[in-house]
Amino acid sequence: METLEFIIYPDGRVQEKVTGIVGASCAEVTAAIEAQLGQVLNQELTSEYFAQATHQSSIATTQATFGEW
Repeated sequence: METLEFIIYPDGRVQEKVTGIVGASCAEVTAAIEAQLGQVLNQELTSEYFAQATHQSSIATTQATFGEW
């Protein structure tokens, strides 16, 4: 599940936390919001940012050999 969490502090700072999005696409998701909020002062990347999306393949390879009788 993709989640965006924003904490707004009394001094105006905004902390943003993104979970559930694998890879750098989280930056695309939050770019428009960050543009409206103002200057980004700090960014900490999580392990999800560096993770690669996994794709499962259902291709099976079979090989049969027949001996001489």
